[in-house]
Amino acid sequence: HACGVCVCPQDRRREFEANLEKEGLELETEDKSDSKDQKTYFLKIHAPWNVLATYADVLKIKVPFKTSDVPHSQDVPLEWLSHPFRLPEHIMRPQPDYFTYPFEKSKTDFFLITDKDTFFPPSTRNRIVFYILARCPYYKEGQKERDKTGIKRLLSNGTYTAAFPLHDCRYWKRARNAECESERYNLYKHWARFLCFYKEQPLNLIRKYYGEKIGIYFAWLGFYTEMLFFAAVMGLICFIYGLLSYEDNMSSKEICDADIGGSIVMCPLCDKKCPFWKLNSTCLSSWQSHLFDNEGTVFFAIFMGIWVTLFLEIWKRRQARLEYEWDLVDFEEEQQQLQIRPEFEIRCTNKRLNKITQEMEPYLPVTSKCARFCLSAATVIFWVTEYVSHSCVFIQVVGRFITPQLATSVTASCINFVIIMILNFFYERVAVWITDMEIPKTHLEYENRLTMKMFLFQFVNYYSSCFYVAFFKGKFVGFPGDYTYMFGKRSKLRNEECDPGGCLIELTTQLVIVMSGKQLWGNIQEALLPLMRNWWSSRKGRHHPENHNSRWEQDHVLQNFSQLGLFYEYLEMVVQFGFITLFVASFPLAPLLALFNNILEIRVDAWKFTTQFRRPVASKARNIGAWQEILNAVAILSVVTNAFIIAFTSDMIPRMVFLYAYNENAGMRGYVNNSLSIYNISQIPVYNMPEERDDWFENSTATCRYRDYRYPPGHRKEYTHTMQFWHILAAKMAFIIIMEHVVFVVKFFVAWMIPDIPSDVKARFKRERYLIQEYLHNYEVERLKLQLSKKNSRLGDM
Repeated sequence: HACGVCVCPQDRRREFEANLEKEGLELETEDKSDSKDQKTYFLKIHAPWNVLATYADVLKIKVPFKTSDVPHSQDVPLEWLSHPFRLPEHIMRPQPDYFTYPFEKSKTDFFLITDKDTFFPPSTRNRIVFYILARCPYYKEGQKERDKTGIKRLLSNGTYTAAFPLHDCRYWKRARNAECESERYNLYKHWARFLCFYKEQPLNLIRKYYGEKIGIYFAWLGFYTEMLFFAAVMGLICFIYGLLSYEDNMSSKEICDADIGGSIVMCPLCDKKCPFWKLNSTCLSSWQSHLFDNEGTVFFAIFMGIWVTLFLEIWKRRQARLEYEWDLVDFEEEQQQLQIRPEFEIRCTNKRLNKITQEMEPYLPVTSKCARFCLSAATVIFWVTEYVSHSCVFIQVVGRFITPQLATSVTASCINFVIIMILNFFYERVAVWITDMEIPKTHLEYENRLTMKMFLFQFVNYYSSCFYVAFFKGKFVGFPGDYTYMFGKRSKLRNEECDPGGCLIELTTQLVIVMSGKQLWGNIQEALLPLMRNWWSSRKGRHHPENHNSRWEQDHVLQNFSQLGLFYEYLEMVVQFGFITLFVASFPLAPLLALFNNILEIRVDAWKFTTQFRRPVASKARNIGAWQEILNAVAILSVVTNAFIIAFTSDMIPRMVFLYAYNENAGMRGYVNNSLSIYNISQIPVYNMPEERDDWFENSTATCRYRDYRYPPGHRKEYTHTMQFWHILAAKMAFIIIMEHVVFVVKFFVAWMIPDIPSDVKARFKRERYLIQEYLHNYEVERLKLQLSKKNSRLGDM
């Protein structure tokens, strides 16, 4: 519960430290001559019992008053199967279960206080100390300069260079003092090492050492990874089905056949630059497309719609259990009322009476709030539309110099990924600037607003290319002689077409490159860069924890864990969640890639927290906040997107219509020829014709084929849609409606069947409420009896 602080300008430091001592904190300065670099002063802060008790009362921190007598729920049968994955009991449950009640300084004898030095856990002590530091002024007594308040401002103006709680020991060996619990060492040994990847996480120890907010994150990440295992298995089965049915793919056989695909001449895919081409040139891509565009894809899309519901509903139950076990049930109201951001208190000079607390508090006028909201909304809209417009400009410039075959290649997807990462850099800073401008009142409100803005930016940035390929590319291209242009014919930018095999393989390529690239880059940033930094520091012989003797010096050279550090961890996982749900119909192996990444992610994050970061200030959170609503929205949207991908991006519905309505006896034989319309080459306008033609093309044919269902030249309805087109369109719409209704009905039924709060948690909660009332009643009665006996004894003496 000590804090190390490095000092600078003396006047501000002197006033700040004097005010800290007035609050009751004990300060101890380490001279620079005692530090390794002979330059840095360290100010150690200790909170005695009286200060801890006072602020625990103010913050209504829950503490134990009785050991819990409710037994834990029994494990399922065949418990022995889980033994290899379990950790020692003292690691999983570092302290007994208690019934708790908000601390009151006037009733210390009501609580289980055996040792005042250890009664408040380290996470609670450093939270109290930081609460004081964040609100302590550094102006002289009698002056009222509201902007001169808090450790954050002192850090920003250089008065101090860092402020952090201390780790309890070195991560690679136990503390020298036998009485120290060495929790950091236990976390590293049983959690942070990669060889522990198959073990459960010590969530209670994480919560005890780092606080509930970080504990909730790792609980959610661990549960998400567990659920990914089932999605990964089903996706792998779907992929294996595509492999096993490889030889039954009649469409690809016809495309690759020299007598069928080799004799079909296709119309140019773009103006001027694109030649006429033979259908069998897409032989390889048609086989690849079959791996993901088969009957198993429909089953897997429906399965993922149900899986995402189970994931969210079961997580609610897991979260409810943690809320109770970690004393977070009534925390949100406390957080809203008590944890006002220091920045809000400083920047809002207007005050009004709080009707609940009956105290004057700062507030932001409605006019200022509306103006800031309008400016914020305008900025968000501007950046989103700016992205879309720049994407169109990029297509215009590049489209003149590359062919569609190159544009749909892995190279183009990699270029797109680089652009995404560059734009991501700007989006992050814009989102933070907008949120700061709005001046949210509480930390919870600040994080929720930033979450919504950042995810909106990331949604547009990461998913827009996949949405374009899935729902726009090849859908509005027109036909030879009457092609559709993005900005009119004068722009000469024709809407892109898909290969005859469909856009699904292109969507798969886009998804794999962006998703894998993001995960790879994230792991490089989180794991390799810190390792390289440590290696370079060790070569220099400085800035490495092993080279420093004192606990505060060892921690000072570690990286700072920012207030938004956990925010970016959530953001990374939620963006990944979008990839494996929104477009999973195009790539069933996406959950498997996410599973491998998350197994590594958990241990990398654990390694960073225990070895690379200073100990963060503990903070509470009862749930994952606004991310829960984002996950719910993505889950609902995923049902719609996957239904549309199967209906409009894949060839599933056209094949089924052909098989059951137009070619019942011959199976899929003749489907390729049926799905391609005919156009008279002599009718193609000059500006659509290729500048150069291959030698094989000369006088080889008078017609070319294109992907559509239109009447051939010479027909009385030439180049208009055939009846088969309308049959297929009706089948697509019917499939979308049926699939969405089936999945949504199952989703709502599953959500109704699974209660949000487990029955044993409800029972324990009611038991605790009953005991609190009973114990408080008995306590007040006994105290009243004691007061009356003392009063009677005094009257007897008189």
